[in-house]
Amino acid sequence: MMDVTQIRKYLPHRYPFLLIDRVIELDISGQDKRICAYKNVSVNEPFFNGHFPDHPIMPGVLIVEAMAQSAGILGFKMLDTTPADGTLYYFVGSDKLRLRQPVVPGDKLMLEAHFLSAKRSIWKFACNARVDGKEVCSAEITCAERKL
Repeated sequence: MMDVTQIRKYLPHRYPFLLIDRVIELDISGQDKRICAYKNVSVNEPFFNGHFPDHPIMPGVLIVEAMAQSAGILGFKMLDTTPADGTLYYFVGSDKLRLRQPVVPGDKLMLEAHFLSAKRSIWKFACNARVDGKEVCSAEITCAERKL
């Protein structure tokens, strides 16, 4: 549905911090507004040099950031705007965060975000990350919409 070139129009992040490779589902028309995206986790990721060289695992904070980036794309699509229009979403918090198992090189990290609410520029999303159908992380992500 969206390749990395299209994703870059909706996220201001760039290498090495762009953590979404592809969006495969996006529904902003129905009651359950949601997005499904993925990140291919490669052994060449720069964070594996230090986390941990002999037992590489993706840092949990980067899994949470990847979920927040997918939520950001959903928010931008719901508002029909982009960062070029002068709007950004800042990741400002998480609730109910759970990290369940490590993510390692070779994994395909599937990311889902469901819109929960928006009040006064504060957006909430229910997010989860899965590998091979098993949930590795879940959280309620809070983003703040800001005009530049």
